[in-house]
Amino acid sequence: MKKRVLDAEAAELASTAPTDPDGPTGQLAQWLAAVELKDIPGDVIERARYLMLDGIGCALVGAQLPWSRTAVGIVADFDGGQVCTVIGWGRRTTASAAALLNGTFIQGFELDDFHPFAPLHSASIVLPSLFACAEKQVSRPVSGEEFLLAMLCGLEVGPRVGLALHGAQMLSRGWHSGSVFGTHASAAAAGKLMGLGAAEFEDALGLAGTQSAGLMAAQFEAMSKRMHHGFASRNGLYAAVLAAGGYTGIKRVFEREYGGFLSTFGEGHAPDASQVSSELGTRWETQRIIIKRHAAMGGLLAAIDGIQALKRETGFTGDDIERIEIDLGHAVFHHGGWVAERPLTSIGAQMNMAYAVAVTVLDGVALTKQFVAPRLDADDVWDLIGKITVRHDATFDTLGPAARGATRLVVHFRNRPRRELLLRHPEGDALPEVSNDEIVHKFRQLTDGVIAVSRRDEIERAVVGLDKMADVRELIGLLAEPVKSPLE
Repeated sequence: MKKRVLDAEAAELASTAPTDPDGPTGQLAQWLAAVELKDIPGDVIERARYLMLDGIGCALVGAQLPWSRTAVGIVADFDGGQVCTVIGWGRRTTASAAALLNGTFIQGFELDDFHPFAPLHSASIVLPSLFACAEKQVSRPVSGEEFLLAMLCGLEVGPRVGLALHGAQMLSRGWHSGSVFGTHASAAAAGKLMGLGAAEFEDALGLAGTQSAGLMAAQFEAMSKRMHHGFASRNGLYAAVLAAGGYTGIKRVFEREYGGFLSTFGEGHAPDASQVSSELGTRWETQRIIIKRHAAMGGLLAAIDGIQALKRETGFTGDDIERIEIDLGHAVFHHGGWVAERPLTSIGAQMNMAYAVAVTVLDGVALTKQFVAPRLDADDVWDLIGKITVRHDATFDTLGPAARGATRLVVHFRNRPRRELLLRHPEGDALPEVSNDEIVHKFRQLTDGVIAVSRRDEIERAVVGLDKMADVRELIGLLAEPVKSPLE
C-alpha cells in the first residue's frame, strides 16, 4: 500500500512539474507558477502601476488614429463578438481581436515604453492580453492585486527572453525584436491570471515561442508595424489559453537544439539561454523599462534629447545650422539611420533619425503633430534633412550592451563653435529617467482634448490605486467609451 501511495505522489508531481526543472525553461516556469505579490519589492510594484498608466494613456491617444480606425474596421467587423472591450470605441469584440486591437492602439504612435537592452514595448503586449483575460477567460472578478502580479510577470519575462537573443542584435538582423519575444511576455501575464501551474507554463512558453514573428521592413511604410505587438499580445494570450486547456506546447523551448526558440532565432549568434532565468526574483527588469518623452522609435530619443538640450542652452534655430553629423551603433543605425526620401509616411518618419532630428531642430519637439501631414512634406524639414549625415560607428559595437544605443551628435553652426554630445554611452550622458510624477504629467498631456478631464482623473485614480480595486473590470469600463483623435 505504501508503495502505491508513493507512486501516486510521484505521478502527481511529474504532471505538475516542468520536464526539466533545472533548465532555463523549467526554472522560469516554476518561478511564474510560484511568485506572489509579497515576493516583489514595493517600489517595483509601484513602478508597474505607473507603467500601466503610461500604456493606458498611449492606448487612448492611439485608439482613433487613422490607421487604428482602419484596423478596427477590418478586425472587429471580421471577428464580430461582443465579449471584450475595444478601448476608446464604445464597442466590443472577441477576446483575441480585442487583444490585437488594444495592443495596436498602445503602439499606435510610438509614444509607449521600451526596454533599452532587450527592445520591446511591454505595455502594448501585456495589458491587452490581461484585459481580455479579465473580461473573458477568468470566470470570477479579478482584483487589482491579481492584475498587478500578472502584469509584473509579463514585464519580467519579455526582457529576459530578449536578453537571451542579445536584445538589439535582433534589430540588426531585421527582426522586429519586440514582437519576436513579446509572445512570451503575454503568455506569462495571461497564464498567471489564469492560475497556470509550472507544467502548464512550460507548455504556454512553448506555444508562445512557436508563434513568434515580426519583420522590421514594416517600419518603412506599412501600417502593420503598428500591429506587430498586438499580434504578439494576441498570440501569447492564445498560448496561455491553450495551455490552460491541456493543449501541449514545445517542451524546454529555450533549450531545444533543433527548432527551439533560441537555436532558431539566434542561429549563428550564440544565444545565451541562461538569461531566461537569470536572477529571477532579485533583478527586476521592470525597473529598467524606459518611458518615452517623444513620439519616435527608442533609438532616436537620445539625439532628440541632445538637440533639445542644445536649443535650451543656446537658443539656436534651423537657420544657424551648417550641418549635423550623427554616429550610431549597428542596431540603431540599421533601424533608424537609413536615408529618407519623399514622400515619407508617418511610420517611416518616426523610425528615421534625420527626420526626427530635423523636426526637433525646427519645432523644438518631436510629438504627434511633427509626424503627420502637412509636416511630413514640409520644405523646411527636407532642406534640413539634406544637411544631416547619419553613420555607423563600429567602435560602439565593441563596447557591449550598454553602448548599443550609443549616439554621437555633432552640430556644426554657421557662426559659433561646433558642439559635440556623446549620449546613451558608458562614457557619455544616459537617457534621462522619467519619474512617476512625470508619467502622470505625460498622461494628462497626452489625453488633453482626447477625453474629458473628469474621465481622465477617474482613470488616473483607478490605476494609481489599482491594488485596492476589487474588480479590474471597473477600470476597463472607464476605458471603453469613444475618445477623440489627437489629430483632429
